[in-house]
Amino acid sequence: MDPLADEHNQITIAPGITVPASALRFTFARSGGPGGQNVNKLATQATLTISLDDLAAVLPPSALARLKHHAARYLAGDDRLIIASSESRSQLANRKACLTKLRELVVAARHRPKRRKPTRPSRRAIQRRLDAKKQRGQQKRSRHINRNPPRE
Repeated sequence: MDPLADEHNQITIAPGITVPASALRFTFARSGGPGGQNVNKLATQATLTISLDDLAAVLPPSALARLKHHAARYLAGDDRLIIASSESRSQLANRKACLTKLRELVVAARHRPKRRKPTRPSRRAIQRRLDAKKQRGQQKRSRHINRNPPRE
């Protein structure tokens, strides 16, 4: 039994979003990084592959479009997300790291950005800004006159 799946063979990838364990495909390879000679013997690098079609079943179309935008660096040409991790010496820890990356991408994609409401400065704020500009200009002019008196 997969230690990351629940009793119904579902894996929770984000709050309220579960996918069948069969939708996630893990492959393993030998990885570099920490581990000494151990990395030459064990396949600890985990690569998670999931089809966007499997995610389309659990995500609304707008969130799926945002996911494609956010996860562009993980997208393969045939609409698959490929996430790899070799941060740990443990295969299980690297699998969890892949799922964490996927979870972060899905949570970011589910977040609907707020629409920007264009605002304008008030008439009083515009007037204060213009008054301040005039005051700075007069101050600079007075410095110029005091330093360089007019010639006669």
